[in-house]
Amino acid sequence: MILIDSLAALAILAGAGFFMAGTIGLLRFPDTFCRLHALTKADGLGLALICLGAALLAGSAGEIVRLVLIWLFVVLSAATCAHLVARHARADAAAARNTAVTKETRP
Repeated sequence: MILIDSLAALAILAGAGFFMAGTIGLLRFPDTFCRLHALTKADGLGLALICLGAALLAGSAGEIVRLVLIWLFVVLSAATCAHLVARHARADAAAARNTAVTKETRP
């Protein structure tokens, strides 16, 4: 039991570390695409480790199934949201370039 508790604590601490790294990446990286990459990758792995630690401490198989379903839902929704934000940022950048070109070519 002590080994399982120690592994669970280690996984939860490592997950928290990945969450912290994702947050630092969100604050430090220069553009939207780098920020999205840091946030989605680090937070996905952080949540997986935290769910693993919680699953090691779970009392029943039903709790483990719920943790896996939560993790899957968050992974799918994070990827979808990151795609939408990146597509919007790319469209805004293209619109800004077109506006700049139009202003320069006007007499």
